[in-house]
Amino acid sequence: MVGGEFRKTLAVIVVAFVAMLIGPSLIDSYTLTVLIIYGMLALSLGLIWGYGGILCFGQAVFFGLGAYSYAIAATNIGESTVPFLLGIAIPFAFAFLLGAMMFYGRLSDVYLGVITLVVTLIFYKFVNSTAGPEYVIGNARLGGFNGIPGFQTLNVPGDPGAYIYDIDFYYFCGVALLVVYALVRWLLASPFGRVAVAIRENEQRVELMGYDVRFRKTVLFAVGGAIAGLSGTLFASWAEIVTPGMFSLAQSAEIIIWCIVGGLGTLVGPVVGAMALAYLKFLLGQQSLVDTTLVFGLILVLSVLFLPRGVVPTLGLLGRKRRGGGSSRRRAGRGRSGRGRRAMQEDAAKEGADV
Repeated sequence: MVGGEFRKTLAVIVVAFVAMLIGPSLIDSYTLTVLIIYGMLALSLGLIWGYGGILCFGQAVFFGLGAYSYAIAATNIGESTVPFLLGIAIPFAFAFLLGAMMFYGRLSDVYLGVITLVVTLIFYKFVNSTAGPEYVIGNARLGGFNGIPGFQTLNVPGDPGAYIYDIDFYYFCGVALLVVYALVRWLLASPFGRVAVAIRENEQRVELMGYDVRFRKTVLFAVGGAIAGLSGTLFASWAEIVTPGMFSLAQSAEIIIWCIVGGLGTLVGPVVGAMALAYLKFLLGQQSLVDTTLVFGLILVLSVLFLPRGVVPTLGLLGRKRRGGGSSRRRAGRGRSGRGRRAMQEDAAKEGADV
């Protein structure tokens, strides 16, 4: 990373770390843990959609695949280290194969969305229909709509009896999110990431420059799948059960809403959107007067109408405009000419999108 990007990334990590330390004094760690997991899940889509321009309706597939891979492996092995790695590797491999078929097939964006949507439906229907005794992988029964309960949760490597739970698991998930964020920022700052963003802007031009566009999109798609698989693995250890609902269309739709409301083109935006909306859903679930789906639909419509950039980029733009307005007035007082209000707003929008 160059100096400016490194300082920006470091500042975000420091603020997030402080918030992670303060969080348990405001909200119980059990709830905070799942909010962090959802933030990581939203980050996975924010990467491939916001920076790669790939709208994926199948992020829930990678999320559920990571959870089920972990649960099945943990049931058979009785220890969490290998299952934890499989919960990341299997979604990565599946996303890589799926992405290769789509991108090397040169499908348009519309068909990409349709295929990922159909894959989500297929997984959801299949896992729901595995209630019979013949659906067994080793010692693990898939359980159909009942899911898989009672598997080994996350433990200290080499010691299955030393469970990582409660506040320790919360800090583990928080640190994992910060590490993933830092690695993604490094990836985007690398030559590979810069080419990937250029593909989002003008795919044909990048291809004419000699870059393998299809391979880069496939790798970026697979990295997003791996991050979603990691979040699914952590969710499985948090909930201590995995069910077909993880593959549902409702789950996929929520992830998309998180990213839109939080702000596409950023990494912080989807995380903030996921945590805020997931906590709002938790609060709404404690009452029966207002329908949660109606509230989420209203939030999405209002966000698209009044905050089309998303919450985080809009706040960054407003802050930049305020600072820029003060400096421009000072320059005017010294008799210096500025670049104009429009150019300053465009620069602020670019800076807000880099968070």
